[in-house]
This record gives sequence, C-alpha cells and structure tokens, in this order.
Amino acid sequence: MSQQYQPQPPGPAPAPAANYPADDGRDPAAAPGQSVPEAGAAEGAPAADPVRQALLDVRREVAKAVVGQDAAVTGLIIALLARGHVLLEGVPGVAKTLLVRSLSAALDLDTKRVQFTPDLMPGDVTGSLIYDGRTSEFTFREGPVFTNILLADEINRTPPKTQASLLEAMEERQVSVDGISRLLPDPFIVAATQNPVEYEGTYSLPEAQLDRFLLKLTLDLPGRDDEIEIIRRHSGGFDPRNLAAAGVRAVATAADLEQARRSVAGVEVSPEVLGYIVDLVRATRAAPSFQLGVSPRGATALLNTSRAWAWLSGRTFVTPDDVKALTLPALRHRVSLRPEAQMDGVSVDDVLGSIMATVPVPR
Repeated sequence: MSQQYQPQPPGPAPAPAANYPADDGRDPAAAPGQSVPEAGAAEGAPAADPVRQALLDVRREVAKAVVGQDAAVTGLIIALLARGHVLLEGVPGVAKTLLVRSLSAALDLDTKRVQFTPDLMPGDVTGSLIYDGRTSEFTFREGPVFTNILLADEINRTPPKTQASLLEAMEERQVSVDGISRLLPDPFIVAATQNPVEYEGTYSLPEAQLDRFLLKLTLDLPGRDDEIEIIRRHSGGFDPRNLAAAGVRAVATAADLEQARRSVAGVEVSPEVLGYIVDLVRATRAAPSFQLGVSPRGATALLNTSRAWAWLSGRTFVTPDDVKALTLPALRHRVSLRPEAQMDGVSVDDVLGSIMATVPVPR
C-alpha cells in the first residue's frame, strides 16, 4: 500500500513562469510566513486604489508596536480577505498576542482574547444560558467568540471537547445553543496560537480542526538588528499594553475590508494556474514522506489566498508565483509526515519545497 520512504531534501527554487508579466519586483517566495518587503503597485496596475493602500498601510501601523513580523501581518490580512482562520506558531515572547491586538487596532476591529487552559469549558468560549431570577427565564450570555478577531491563546492546552466547540464558529460563522443558532459578527476570524516546542500538558489539534485553518504562519525569533530595536523601544518607555501611546491608529475599517473582498473575488485565475494548484495538491498525496496529503479543501485555500495576495500586489490575475508564495502557509498544516521521515530530520516545509521544485510550472 505505501511506497518505500526516501528522504526528500528541499530542491532549488523553481523558476518563474516565462509568459507571465513581471510584478512589483518582490521575491515571490517572500510571502506570508517569510520576510516580506513593502508591497507596491504592479507594473501596469491601476495606481489609485485607496482601499488596497489602506490595507497595505496596516503593516506600517502594526510595525509601530511589533518589530520584524511584516510577513505575519500580511498573512493575517490575507486571511481576513479570504474569510479564513490563522494558526500562529512560535515560541513564547515573539509578540503573537501583541501582533493580533495591533492588527485589530489598525483595522478598527473588535478583538477578544481567550487563554485556553485544561479546565476551560465550551460555554466559556461560545457563551451559555444564564438563569435570570427576576424574569424566571434563561437568557443567553454571549461568549468571547462574538467578536471580529478571536485570539485563541495556546489553543493546544485545552481538551478536545473545548477545541471542538470552535468548529461550528469557524466553519459556519455561528454558535448554536439550546437549538438556537446565533450569527457571529462579520468579519470574524480565529487567530489561534500554539507553542511548537513545549508539548507537556498539551492536546494536539485533530486533523479535522487543523484543516479549518486557512493558513499556518510561523513566527521566528527576531534577527539581531530587530532585537536591538525591540530593546531600544522598551528602554524608551514602550508599553505593549498601550497601543495608542505607541501611535497605532486605525487606517482601515470593516467597510474597507468588505470592499476589498469584493475586489479579490474579481481576480482572474486562468485554467493553467488552476491546474497548477491541483497538481501541487495531488503531489502531496503521492509524496513518500507524507502519510497524509492535502484534501480538496486545501486546494481551495491555496486558490483563495493566492487571489488575495495577487490583489494586494496590485494585479487582477493570479500568477504561478502567487501560488508558490502561499504554498507553505496554506498547506504545511494539512499534511502529516511519516515517522521514518521525522526520524531522518525531514520537515514538512522541506518536502513541500521539493514538491514545488518538481511540479511543472505553467508557461
């Protein structure tokens, strides 16, 4: 049934498609999850798009509080544009919580934070019925999930029952209690965090829930220059609990986000690019290093995020470079390594990089 396992080191970066117009000169691989230079309008694209510019300005505002995480900010913006959820992975202290709070402030969106613990109950997240002694009736008290951006901090520290309570909210954008469904605000996304190195007392997210996350973004430790800047800001009196004092202000709104979503829906995808997305996904199912490949839901996630990235880059069509730029964050949490590959020190990103190097790029 299974093929013989062969280690798959990452191959060289695939060459860009020859017949697609050049974009803004950015490195197409430097998308969410990696270092992202400031995006500019693509050559030949309409110069004046205030909504797009407002969303690009969000990165500048977040940078007033968070140093060196432009890529993660871009990934969160893409998730909002594509109506998807984000799993943020990084060691403690890399500003995951501050990143979400700053993004919410720059977008003028409501955010709530839930610290997931082993004793957290589903009703603590979704809300529950409370008996009102004055009216002798039960009334529904909304949980923190009724917000625009729910920060689920250390989601893998709560039992599966509570993790599962988020599934309906993530998939249906609603909460059902006592047979009554209550719609969540729009926009709504879950930004869940987890620690990649500490596993004691944690509950791994099941594949079904991992597949509900649109992107998995990794937040690395800052480089030396960035860390010096962080320390310099703190020595100058920076308070991460006071974003207003740091100068973070709202530069976009929910209305801008909705207008941007309509524009993203109009981004064209050629049959050749659609085929390229499918070929990448199908290659994960045949990779000897993987015991679980990407489902069709992963293919649609790669499509939707590629369209959002193309629109943010100032174009009205998706190129293979857009697809390659989003392959790692859109697919890395939807696959599972074989034990033999793990023992050989092969990572998921290694195998996905090898797949991108071997799957033919449309010309």
